[in-house]
Amino acid sequence: MLVSVDMGEMKVSWWKHEDWLAVWLGAATLAAIPLGLRPALPKFQWDVSSYPAPFHPGNLQASLALMAILAAMALPGALALGVRAGRFLAGFSVVFALSWVAQWIAGSSLAAKWGIEYVIFALLIGLFISNVPGAPAWLVEAARTEYYIKTGLVIMGATILFADIVEAGFLGMLQAVLVVGVVWYFTFWVCRRFRLDDEFAAMISTAVSICGVSAAIAACGAIQGDKRRLSYVASVVLIVAVPMIVLQPWLVKTFGIPDAVGGAWLGGTLDTTGSVVAAGALISEAAMKIGTIVKFAQNLLIGFAAFALSVWWTMKKSAANGQKADPKMIWERFPKFVIGFAAASLVYSFLVDANVVKQTKAAIGAFRTSWFAMAFVSIGLETKFRDLLTMEEGRPFYAFLTGQAANVIWTLLLAYAIFGGYFFAAPRI
Repeated sequence: MLVSVDMGEMKVSWWKHEDWLAVWLGAATLAAIPLGLRPALPKFQWDVSSYPAPFHPGNLQASLALMAILAAMALPGALALGVRAGRFLAGFSVVFALSWVAQWIAGSSLAAKWGIEYVIFALLIGLFISNVPGAPAWLVEAARTEYYIKTGLVIMGATILFADIVEAGFLGMLQAVLVVGVVWYFTFWVCRRFRLDDEFAAMISTAVSICGVSAAIAACGAIQGDKRRLSYVASVVLIVAVPMIVLQPWLVKTFGIPDAVGGAWLGGTLDTTGSVVAAGALISEAAMKIGTIVKFAQNLLIGFAAFALSVWWTMKKSAANGQKADPKMIWERFPKFVIGFAAASLVYSFLVDANVVKQTKAAIGAFRTSWFAMAFVSIGLETKFRDLLTMEEGRPFYAFLTGQAANVIWTLLLAYAIFGGYFFAAPRI
């Protein structure tokens, strides 16, 4: 008999649970790539002089081949989730095409100069379709945000290697822990002051304090939160990130903030590694490297945060129902894709040959980026602009802004204290 997992009032077999489907899909990808699944990858970088490059027949052929591979790999899981094959494949092809356009726009030299990533354009494209012409039902059915992003997160685990963890070092981890601990509790307190319930507060606090959308996904899974609220938080995270990517490097240069401090500030406040790299590059190579190390250290905390939230939420609900929390209940709430994320990191750190890791890095990165890009398009397709300011009278939006403002100030102070040479020797990178 199959074990079932309680999903509100509906019970599903454990192997049909979205988290496990993402683990299977991510594991299949990470097993297939070293065994030879290394298709020609589309290229998106271009400037005015090389404008036709992304539309070269060979590049379009590589894009179509990648789409076919991803669709074939995603289809079994989609069928397990109850989606009709024809509608899913039709919608999937459109979601992929929209994500391709987002990566093409982000690949321009102008977007690269300002550090605006594909995730921003993917969200904006999805939002435009959802809010202007309106997304048809068959397209929304293929907008499987969590399925796509959880798969991307499992694959991302293979890029977080033990050697990199060592390189992140004491200073990066120290800042990450202090940022996450203080900002999470402060933002949760702010959410309470704005009269938000604990579910909404947990998702917003985790998104602000750790790494944006990925952390919010983990938090939502840990507390089995409302998917509509998750989509809302993800949209706000990316919309608020746009001015930060541009303004923070400008502030570093304008006020003469040391490069190491500026990089650490970016790493602790911007929500994706790519945006940290791009924004850091606008300052200096040292800022870019330190920012990446700090962001990397924060990414490592996703799994710990998910586990802590699972335990806390289970105990909270059990106490409210007059029950005693047990390990089984915690396990049921724990987001299983985090296991895939950790397993991928361990396997690629210790069991896969270093040369193979190096040779497969580009393919793994392309698959991860493709899933992420489709996830952010899906977020846009599921989000209405009016919800950003009207949901619960706009209180979640203002709570998020307050928490993010505190995050920016606190992280800058920490960056000065830790990377400014006051208490520790300033790193030489």
